Order: sequence, then structure tokens, then C-alpha cells
Amino acid sequence: MSEQSATIETDRTLKAEINLYYDFKPAPHSKAPLLIALHGYGAHKRQMMREAQLMAPESFAIASLQGFHQHMREPKEKGGPARFGFGWLTNFRSEESVALHHRAVLDLIEALGPSIDVGRVFLLGFSQSCALNYRFAFTYPERLHGVVGICGGIPGDWETSSVYKQAQFDVLHLTGVRDEFYTPERTSDYQRQLVTRARAVTFKSYDAGHEIVPEMRHDVKVWLQKESV
Repeated sequence: MSEQSATIETDRTLKAEINLYYDFKPAPHSKAPLLIALHGYGAHKRQMMREAQLMAPESFAIASLQGFHQHMREPKEKGGPARFGFGWLTNFRSEESVALHHRAVLDLIEALGPSIDVGRVFLLGFSQSCALNYRFAFTYPERLHGVVGICGGIPGDWETSSVYKQAQFDVLHLTGVRDEFYTPERTSDYQRQLVTRARAVTFKSYDAGHEIVPEMRHDVKVWLQKESV
């Protein structure tokens, strides 16, 4: 007689630690406002640091956090070095990615606390990181002074979740009229939805695709300067 097969126990877990990487540009003076900038899917922290430096006022410190889901990208030329991209979410247990993003932003603010003004922290996201940033911002509104979203979305559970709170900060949301991912039809109601929890929302559209154009950079810098005073 054959032995009965043992029952398979599924989805058991092990705790593991990973390193999260970020680049930091200190401000000219201590206790300065901080801009935390998060890249989109497939990009990296160096690319977003370049963008952030074009958008942040000179008085700001800047931190560019890198996504924690790494993937290989095809090299531009055959035989060339492999290129790497990073993302923030996966389809498998996406709630764990959201929690990791929350923890990363909280830990980053704490790590930089001695050299910045923790009362003037701004969070900026492009594309995939945009909705994640809104999740963080309205879960921990007391940790931020303002939020900028560029060519991205809002949380899918924005109107149904009981987690999000009212915030005493302003939001700047920028879109491109030729954006193939976040089309004008898709984003047309974002301002109405965001203002239900933010103190005020500035919503602007540009002659742009899924990209950051010079006019956006200028308007972000002006907005950050005004909000940081």
C-alpha cells in the first residue's frame, strides 16, 4: 500500500532584508526643504536626480530614491553591457510593494532628518510612482508639506479606502495631452478627486506625451518655491 502524500503548505514566508539605494544632494544651508523624487517604471535614481535638479529651487536638498524591483533591459547594441531598470510595483501581492514603499519613504525622511527641515518635505513622482506617492501622502499626511504628480495616476481605491486622511498640504498634478498611458480622458476627473482630501489642487496640462517637458520643470520649480516659504 502506497504512503499517503503529505499535504503541501503554500505561501509560507521568510523575512529578509534588502538594501534600498538613493542619491542625495545636500542644500547650501542646513534645515532646508527636502524634495524626494521618485522615477517611473524602468528608470533609475540617477535619471530622476538629474530631473529633480532641474525642478528643485537652489535652496532645496534633494533625495532620489530607487525602485526596489530590479529587472534587466536589453542593451542598445549587441554585445554591449546589460542595462538595468527599476520599478515600484508587481502584480503579485501588490500590497506588499505598497507597504515597502511606505517604509522606504518614512525611513528616508528619518535618515535625512538631522540635515533637513522635516516640516518642509515634498514628495514628487513620475508615472508609476505617482499613485504610490499619493497612497503614502494621504496615509501619512503629517509627514509631508506638498506633493507633485507628473504623468501618473491616483490610487484605484481612492474613493473606497478608509485609510486615506484629510491633508493640510497642496498638490500639483501635471499631465500631457498626448500621454498614451494617462490620457486626458483618464485624468479629467483627477482634480475633483484629489481636492476631496488635499487642501488645494493645481492641475495643469501640457503639449506633451508621457514625459517631463521644460514647461513642467519650470512650473514645478515655481510651485515648490511658493509652497516652501
